[in-house]
Amino acid sequence: MTKRIFQSICFAALGVFAASVLLFMGVLYEHYTGVQRSQLRMQTELAAQGTANEGLKYFDGLDVKFYRITWIDTDGSVLYDSQSDSGGMENHLEREEIKQAVSEGMGESSRYSVTLMERAVYCAKRLPDGTVLRLSMSQNTVLTLLLGMLQPICIIFAAALGLSLLLAYRLSKSIVKPLNRLDLNEPLNNEGYDELAPFLERIAVQQRKIRRQEEELRQKKSEFEAVITGMEEGIMLFNEKQIILAINPAAARLLHADQSCVGKYLLSVNRSIKLQELLSKAGEGRYAEMKMDDGSRSYQFSANPVLSDGLISGIVLLILDITEKEKAEQVRREFTANVSHELKTPLHTISGYAELLVNDMVKSEDMKGFSERIYEEANRMIRLIEDIIQLSRLDEGAEHMSRETVDLYEIAEETLESLSKEAQKAGIRLMLDGGSAKVYGIPRLLQEIIYNLCDNGIKYNRRNGWVSVNITDEEDGVRLTVSDNGIGISAEHQERIFERFYRVDKSRSKEIGGTGLGLSIVKHAAKLNEAAIELHSTPNEGTAISIHFPKADKCSGRKGAYEDGYI
Repeated sequence: MTKRIFQSICFAALGVFAASVLLFMGVLYEHYTGVQRSQLRMQTELAAQGTANEGLKYFDGLDVKFYRITWIDTDGSVLYDSQSDSGGMENHLEREEIKQAVSEGMGESSRYSVTLMERAVYCAKRLPDGTVLRLSMSQNTVLTLLLGMLQPICIIFAAALGLSLLLAYRLSKSIVKPLNRLDLNEPLNNEGYDELAPFLERIAVQQRKIRRQEEELRQKKSEFEAVITGMEEGIMLFNEKQIILAINPAAARLLHADQSCVGKYLLSVNRSIKLQELLSKAGEGRYAEMKMDDGSRSYQFSANPVLSDGLISGIVLLILDITEKEKAEQVRREFTANVSHELKTPLHTISGYAELLVNDMVKSEDMKGFSERIYEEANRMIRLIEDIIQLSRLDEGAEHMSRETVDLYEIAEETLESLSKEAQKAGIRLMLDGGSAKVYGIPRLLQEIIYNLCDNGIKYNRRNGWVSVNITDEEDGVRLTVSDNGIGISAEHQERIFERFYRVDKSRSKEIGGTGLGLSIVKHAAKLNEAAIELHSTPNEGTAISIHFPKADKCSGRKGAYEDGYI
């Protein structure tokens, strides 16, 4: 800008100088011409007066340097010429100034000589005898005058040019200085040209708008980062060229990457061809998803294009860990299959015996045995359905169940008493050790825990075996331990015995009428009471299951507080 102002001032100054020179020369030339014409007219009057009085004698000894004197007769012949021989001169009667002098008494004219680059000025006066006396003088043209004054003009031009450059430099600096000193961060606090006020006000308005938008973007960015940072699912953002724009910690962990991959292609993070094909489909504007297994984990990748005005401006890649979901789905399928199988067996038995009875194919002495078998299978179905209903309720949570502080020792006493007949029938001795211990929990579920553990200890035991229940009030909680000297559980089955319908010895379980859901109920009931389970078992020596409950004053009453402690 300074350069343009400098050039503009210089050009303006030089233009003014050139115009001034031309105007000055024009005015000066016109003034000079007028003065010459006045002098020529006056000299013509004087010469005419002398010629009229003295004739040719007037010219004797007359020294004329700047003028040419010509005396023309009435017929146009030259009587006298101060510079040429009058006898050889042409007739002058047709000359403009001669014609005018003859008719009007005084005549003037001028003629330009291209060769000499001069202009001759003529002034003629008619004498009393009819002859005409003419005086002429040479006058320089404007160009000649300009060439004659070229040196002083060049000196003046050089001085004017230097002065113009100096003034242009200083003036351009002074003009631009207030502009360079503008504080655009605080546009309304500047002192400068009044003409800039609307511009500065507009800048201030735009800055306020930009600051507000920046704050909104910063807040949205913080919210976005907080959301994706706290997500367990992996999320990655790509631009339309499939360059990584953002990656959250979950995605970085799943892909074994870090934040340094931002600004790079996905190939720098993961070289999976399937993943590249997934992004390519999304880059074409189509939703795409796929599943990948990484060792023991399963992941679902979902790529969705981001459209802006009908054009693809980016891609969102969502990575979900579906391992637990698939396990849950597998458990659900197994549970459905197991329920169907468990119900089908007693139903077939009941249907078969009932068909024999209906068709009178059973002897009268055998009818009691058939009826007892139908009764047993029906009871088995009832127990199975009741256990399934109980598990379903436990899956829904404990919101509908009331909690209170109870004595776990008293619940154990009541439970063992209810199992005493079954234990006697199986030849199992029941024992209770420990003392009073207060826990905050759901009484019904606490009774279910002790009942199922003791029931398993009775069923999976030997004749003349024992089941021991120990209640210990510890410093950090209450521990319930149910142990027996039964058949025990081998190591390969210990991690799965709390699964639904899982049986170590299926034939034995069916013989004793087990549903395969007892320990699953124990697991869920312990979870709802915020308790942790420990299992210790040795084949042919026995099993000990220990459940640790928090103190009544430390129990939060929240679902699943001790979830990580479950087997």
